[in-house]
Amino acid sequence: MPILEVQNLTVRIPTEDGTVHAVQDVSFSVEPGEFFGIVGESGSGKSVMVQSVMGLVPAAETSGRVLFDGVDLLALDDKGLRSIRGRAISMVFQDPLSSLHPQYTIGWQIVEQIQAHEKVSHAEAKARAIEMLKKVKIPNAEKRFDSYPHQFSGGMRQRVMIAMALVLKPALVIADEPTTALDSTVQAQILDLLDEMRRELGTTILMISHDLGVLRRVADRVMVMYAGRRMETGAVEAVFAAPAHPYTAGLLRSSSFNREPGTRLIPIAGKPPSLLAPGPGCPFAARCPDVSAACSAPPPIRRYDDGVEAQCWLEEAPSELAEPASAISTAIDLELGHATAPAEVPIAEVSGLELSFAVGKRAEAHVLKGIDLTVRRGETLGLVGESGCGKTTLARVIAGLELPTGGTVTFDGRDVASLSKREWRQLRTQVQLVFQDPFGSLNPRRRVGSIIGDPFRIHKVSSGQERLRSVQQLMELVGLNPEHYNRFPSQFSGGQRQRIGIARALALNPELIILDEPVSALDVSIQAQVLNLLDDLQKEFGLTYLFISHDLSVVRHVCDRIAVMDGGRIVELGDAQSIYERPQHEFTKVLLAAAAREVAPERGAVRSLVESVPAGERVAA
Repeated sequence: MPILEVQNLTVRIPTEDGTVHAVQDVSFSVEPGEFFGIVGESGSGKSVMVQSVMGLVPAAETSGRVLFDGVDLLALDDKGLRSIRGRAISMVFQDPLSSLHPQYTIGWQIVEQIQAHEKVSHAEAKARAIEMLKKVKIPNAEKRFDSYPHQFSGGMRQRVMIAMALVLKPALVIADEPTTALDSTVQAQILDLLDEMRRELGTTILMISHDLGVLRRVADRVMVMYAGRRMETGAVEAVFAAPAHPYTAGLLRSSSFNREPGTRLIPIAGKPPSLLAPGPGCPFAARCPDVSAACSAPPPIRRYDDGVEAQCWLEEAPSELAEPASAISTAIDLELGHATAPAEVPIAEVSGLELSFAVGKRAEAHVLKGIDLTVRRGETLGLVGESGCGKTTLARVIAGLELPTGGTVTFDGRDVASLSKREWRQLRTQVQLVFQDPFGSLNPRRRVGSIIGDPFRIHKVSSGQERLRSVQQLMELVGLNPEHYNRFPSQFSGGQRQRIGIARALALNPELIILDEPVSALDVSIQAQVLNLLDDLQKEFGLTYLFISHDLSVVRHVCDRIAVMDGGRIVELGDAQSIYERPQHEFTKVLLAAAAREVAPERGAVRSLVESVPAGERVAA
């Protein structure tokens, strides 16, 4: 008997613009002890679905049935749901820092979780909390019990969240994007920890993610969602080896872990439909390469002999797509330099670089420790390492945003320490940054045209109609509609906001662009679009990139050389292929081992259709 059985679940959310049909007639089941994955682009309804089931979306209007151990959660009142949340079903959220209360110690918060559901003494609750912190491998658990969330790293905070979720030994744990912003080693540790807890405590895991490589590692079965609907369900190996739905095939084509290094990624064309007024047919029809006239009607559920189910009219395997051509138009009249092949000529060099920060009155934190690094003109140099190793700090020093406490930084052969104030201002036009969080780096109260035009205004390059013309050309260059220059950042998608950041970075014709985790928070299809755009811009205008990322599959795909950082030092440097195939340093081997399971499944599986259930006769999966 399934521990969780969802039957024809529909979730509607009233808004000022109308009713959002967030989840539409979704059915699936999760078996006891299973690791069940849900994947799909942002806005596909994954998080809204599980949060509404748990009663965490107050305005949601739900219908259908959600049976947990035979009890319909949708029929429970608030008191009934509170008795189940935390005790029988727990959640691990994507951002542990915002999920943990900053004013209370992590120990107090775990004890509160225990005492909210069980009548036990504080001493007993504390002992259980410390025991669970040890189980999730928090070092010095007794001492860290009284620490605050900000005193932990991102990976440690996620471990605390897992401890809180497991301390009452729930039957089901829902993990909502628990590893998205974590480095590969920490990500592997969290995934292994969840799997270990599943085997040790018999806990069932339902994990939501947009990272196909992550689910490929750990999930037993997977459900693919799009525009609030279930597209495909089945065993991970079967679905990833031979996707039955064109949308699943599109997600796999978009992912860098599924493509050879240096080849162009193949994003899904178009964008998801509005959920305010969904049509009766397949929601993916407008983006589907295999669309037919039948797709205007509700598709049937096709069941295959390997257990895969797809909600689609297509009877054969989805089409294979050719690599897309460059999207950059050379007709755009922007003076952004001339394309050149990567060469040995250095554009930026650091030698013996040191950087320390004062910690208290006497102690110092040594962030950068004698770094030697050369960035060659026209190349993409990858910078990888765990959180806190100094990657972003090194990038900020190269960009002139931090002053080193030792060593030298040269740009185009000039020692930046000897530059005058005027020369420093000129240097800032030649080095630009694209930040990890496109929404956080854009002023939400200013229009996009003004944001992209800021470099022109600050450096007094152009004004009036000339500036407007340049801004619109930059928007067109990065694939944005120039007519939308008066819109605010909130009116753009995540991928479009990242394009805005790229357009702003290109405004002053820079020689070096530093990309700090530019695609880590993006869905695989949007990620593919941005990576292809960066590749096109580099080839067209001869740009040089310093590419910081924790996603090793992305780094391998886009970078010419890779520098590996650990503890404020460069521990290994070489061309991308050599680093991946013949790593020399032990830390590099650890990083690669953490991502070793991110391999594409073997293709070529053959399956047979067992039955096709018409739209009006659907039953729970």
